[in-house]
Amino acid sequence: MKDEREGVILYGDAFFYGKMEHKLKIAYQGVAGAYSNIAAMNVYPNQEYIACETFEIAMNMVQDGNADFAMIPVENSNAGRVSDVHFLLPKTGLHIVGEYFLRIEHQLLGVKGAKLEDIKTVSSHPQALAQCSEFVKNHHLTPIARIDTAKSCDDVAKAQDKTMAAIASKLAGQIYGLDILASNIENASNNTTRFLIMSREDMVPEYDGSDFITSFIFKTKNIPAALYKALGGFATNGINITKLESYLLDGKFVSAQFYLEAEAHPSQKSFQNALAELNFFAEYVHILGTYPAHMKRRIMGD
Repeated sequence: MKDEREGVILYGDAFFYGKMEHKLKIAYQGVAGAYSNIAAMNVYPNQEYIACETFEIAMNMVQDGNADFAMIPVENSNAGRVSDVHFLLPKTGLHIVGEYFLRIEHQLLGVKGAKLEDIKTVSSHPQALAQCSEFVKNHHLTPIARIDTAKSCDDVAKAQDKTMAAIASKLAGQIYGLDILASNIENASNNTTRFLIMSREDMVPEYDGSDFITSFIFKTKNIPAALYKALGGFATNGINITKLESYLLDGKFVSAQFYLEAEAHPSQKSFQNALAELNFFAEYVHILGTYPAHMKRRIMGD
């Protein structure tokens, strides 16, 4: 299959790869109507979307050449981390080529004829339940965790039980024929999920003076103050670290690896100096990708 991509074309708040002889295939975790599906449609409109049971399956679809990109949610502005992609990325060999911020608007969805006062149980993904915890508590509903928001809608539609409801998107409600019993029930009005876009190919754009994010994982040497020394170069070179997370390796409490995101581009001398200092105190450093900072990153930060 011939692929004639010619660089990045900007479409509003998304990015898209142009001049193609075939539709792009975008893998996501969940079923039709899931927020990952919505993110994929927003970033890559009118393409082919592949539903996958897990994040790992979605990423493997890209790794195996059965999809062009994977759309993976990684964190929510109110409920925190969604998935630990830094565990999976080194295994798959994929690259991060973009980020996307999606405003999440949760609806309480029930079968035709159901009313809010009829509902006793509500099912959804644990993240969605956490993001709507105040509504669930105030209405004395019993939460039921499911693997996906849209899949919860499918369950409710099949059960045809007026005491059951799901928390999901308007699109999911339309797909599964459910009524909206309550709109925008999320705890916070700025409820936003950040997605990372994965590709088999590393697509580092040229530096043009705009904002870029570089993501990588590293492990420090087993010496005192290794992390402090490894990150010192970022401070002295004026590189802003926007995310730093640690996680254990091989189930051992004495062996930690770090996931880091910095506002930098590899062509910048300041970043090269910071990276050189990091390498001096690290056992290894693995760059996961450099990509344009999404415009909503600044809005969310204000």
